[in-house]
Amino acid sequence: MDNRPLTLMAVHAHPDDEATGTGGVLARYAAEGMRTVLVTCTDGGCGDGPGGVKPGDPGHDPAAVALMRRQELRASCDILKISHLETLDYADSGMMGWPTNDAPDSFWRTPVEEGAARLAELFRRYRPDVVVTYDENGFYGHPDHIQAHRITMAALEMSPPVPKVYWTTAPRSMMRKFGEAMREFGEDMPEPDPAEAAALAEIGLPDEEITTWVDTTAFGGQKFDALGAHASQGENIFFLKMGQERFTSLMGVETFFRVQDSTGAPVPENDLFAGLR
Repeated sequence: MDNRPLTLMAVHAHPDDEATGTGGVLARYAAEGMRTVLVTCTDGGCGDGPGGVKPGDPGHDPAAVALMRRQELRASCDILKISHLETLDYADSGMMGWPTNDAPDSFWRTPVEEGAARLAELFRRYRPDVVVTYDENGFYGHPDHIQAHRITMAALEMSPPVPKVYWTTAPRSMMRKFGEAMREFGEDMPEPDPAEAAALAEIGLPDEEITTWVDTTAFGGQKFDALGAHASQGENIFFLKMGQERFTSLMGVETFFRVQDSTGAPVPENDLFAGLR
């Protein structure tokens, strides 16, 4: 008899990504007795350093930033009650077009089959029932998010079947609200030019195409605090500026696109484990 707990595995690119897109489901399913496994693919070394020093600026030490962000990641995992943290520790590739994309040890330059083989070993160890990662564009085009998608989908081909696989997404209706909130709380944020506005409008999915809407309102405080644990990157996490109540009202439902299912659970659904319990 198989006595292992139902298991959710989330594959993310950087420290702090776990809180932004999946902090609610990680906290919710941990509270419901599921085993939650987080795989973080990069070391976050292209994040801000102490005092907000930016990558490439004098005094930015990627190794020191990575160490600091590992400590913040552990604190976030504690807040979200994540059962197991696995770190692949590839070098952060930075944003698309940065010179760090081409560093020999960057995640972006890592052969997909290499990263997939390491991830497949974790799939075999934990035997997840649900796997969550990004879509083929990494949700918004970040190279490390795209690479996390690629190694996840390749690892699934190397592993025993996973009953349910999801990509994170956001409803287009909510993306408009995000844009309004960013302009409201980012005092110096200009209106996007037409090209930027058009690109932003393509992020996420039309509401009717989203398969899975999970209410995580009750865990908004944990999600907010988990983001706050990544204090070194606070300048880049505009959600923290709005306070917990407003944050929860805006981010209290996490949405996904179901790409693999063996349960036959109908969609739309409100539970990543629909059909499994």
